[in-house]
Amino acid sequence: MPNQPVSGNDLARFAGQGTFMRLPKVENAEGLDVAFVGIPMDHGSSWRSGTRFGPAQVRNESSMIRPYAVQTGAAPFDALQCADIGDVAINTFNLRDSIRIITEYYDTLLKRDVIPMTIGGDHTITLPILRAIAKKHGPVGLVHVDAHADVNDEMFGERECHGTVFRRAYEEGLLRPNDVYQIGLRGTGYTAEDFDEPREWGFNLTLAQEVWHKSTAPLAAQIKKNMGAGPVYITYDIDSLDPSIAPGTGTPEIGGLTTPQALELVRGLRGLPIVGCDLVEVAPPYDTSGNTALTAANIMFEMLSVLPGVPYR
Repeated sequence: MPNQPVSGNDLARFAGQGTFMRLPKVENAEGLDVAFVGIPMDHGSSWRSGTRFGPAQVRNESSMIRPYAVQTGAAPFDALQCADIGDVAINTFNLRDSIRIITEYYDTLLKRDVIPMTIGGDHTITLPILRAIAKKHGPVGLVHVDAHADVNDEMFGERECHGTVFRRAYEEGLLRPNDVYQIGLRGTGYTAEDFDEPREWGFNLTLAQEVWHKSTAPLAAQIKKNMGAGPVYITYDIDSLDPSIAPGTGTPEIGGLTTPQALELVRGLRGLPIVGCDLVEVAPPYDTSGNTALTAANIMFEMLSVLPGVPYR
């Protein structure tokens, strides 16, 4: 039988070893269908630091989540072998070296037939993950939920940081540009043309105000209908949510998505050939209640629940 999260009826939820959903901690991904990985890194951030503490707190808050999704019927642990394989040992003093370390880590991880689910860390981590994912699967379609497009050419002279990820990924051929969907974009910009270039590449942009007071289920259905053939990666930046809901993040922008919209969007992606996911930019120092990390942990569970092979009861 696949690994099961430790039940709150067997061990109090405030006890245990601090893995995602209190799954077993293992040394490598051998025999796994899904591997939860932490990348505690924040030196790719341009505003507030603190996402280095994200993986630990998301794991801690995930202790509250039970294995069966009552609202949808998803039962991921009935069929998928899941475990937590710990954190990537990044170089906390060197961003470029950390990017190299992450790429090499995922190159090794993906020698096995496993879906990585990564807890960040700032959004820089998605670039080296995509480099490794593309080596195995080829260019991917992308569902990118975020307040920011992250398509700057450089920031303070650096070409690899959390605000340049998807320009680099586009330039390097890691993405299928017409199958890139960026959702929740908002805030202020540098020029009136900030989003023109990614649209010219083929990216599909949905500004937050386009879904204000609306269900995101139709948007998810449209993405599924229009997504081309081939593997898909999901990257979820917690700052896509309104800061009244998720204040614990480094670059908050008002006017964001709600949690029901987030759930509808992720649930609507069921059926896509997803080969990896990440949840980034949780910065616990700015939310002492833990609610941002709790929300992030639940979104991770929702992404797990739409992976290929998950049964619904």
